[in-house]
Amino acid sequence: MAIISMTGFGRGEASANGVKIVVELSTVNRKQFDCNFSMPRELGSLESKLHALIHAQVTRGYVKGLLSVAVSGADAASGVIDVQQVEAQVTALRAAAAKLGLADDLTASVLLRLPDVLRPKVLPDDPMEAWPLIEHATQEALKSLADMRRREGGALEKDLRRRFAALETVSAQIGQLAPAVPKAYKVILEKRLAELMGPEGAVDPAAVAREVAVFADRCDVSEELTRLASHFVQVGKALEAREACGRTLDFLCQEMFREINTTGSKANDAEISRLVIEFKAGLEAAREQVQNVE
Repeated sequence: MAIISMTGFGRGEASANGVKIVVELSTVNRKQFDCNFSMPRELGSLESKLHALIHAQVTRGYVKGLLSVAVSGADAASGVIDVQQVEAQVTALRAAAAKLGLADDLTASVLLRLPDVLRPKVLPDDPMEAWPLIEHATQEALKSLADMRRREGGALEKDLRRRFAALETVSAQIGQLAPAVPKAYKVILEKRLAELMGPEGAVDPAAVAREVAVFADRCDVSEELTRLASHFVQVGKALEAREACGRTLDFLCQEMFREINTTGSKANDAEISRLVIEFKAGLEAAREQVQNVE
């Protein structure tokens, strides 16, 4: 499937040696790739590796990641208090209290308010030792994210095909009306000249023909409609491609707007002007959808 949405959510987890890693990824649309991760400070040095791992599969969009660490298996049911860490903190507090002449009133309930008392040391001192586990959890999250983004992309593709088909129909209607504009102008011009010159006057057919030829050249939109037709072909190819096409579709929408805008300024016909407005409204709606395509 060519279309992949930039909106999605994925979750993955991995456990080993009493450690459980959970990675959650959520994505929304953005022109460029951007990634922001929330993780334990002990693993901060791995953030760049996480960004690279994710960017290999997510080409653009804003990725928000959450990495959490917990005790797993039998270790989770055992005590979660790091006694050695608590002893060190208590010793430091008592030394400070003695130096400042404060009462030593430490109790078990006070221990619960000490930093990280209920947060056991489950990660190795070297963050790279935890990387294989983190990588596995992240890959699982990316698979889940990709599945959701593809499902969203399928819905987007159906909607975009319908919208561009409707725009192509409007373009065809403009193409049918355009050749009749100079003819209608010729009739109006001859009528006005006849009224101006009166029954005795004679309208010069050659002069009328020259004026109509100039008008026809000025309001000719065949080039614009030809380029629009080419853009619709390119849209179809982009939707069939097996690669990210969001940027391509966005560019084609810009070019379509340029052509239809020129068509509207040259048309000199009320019905064509109405169709141009209809085309612009439909194109803007399609372009808003394209903003969600990777």
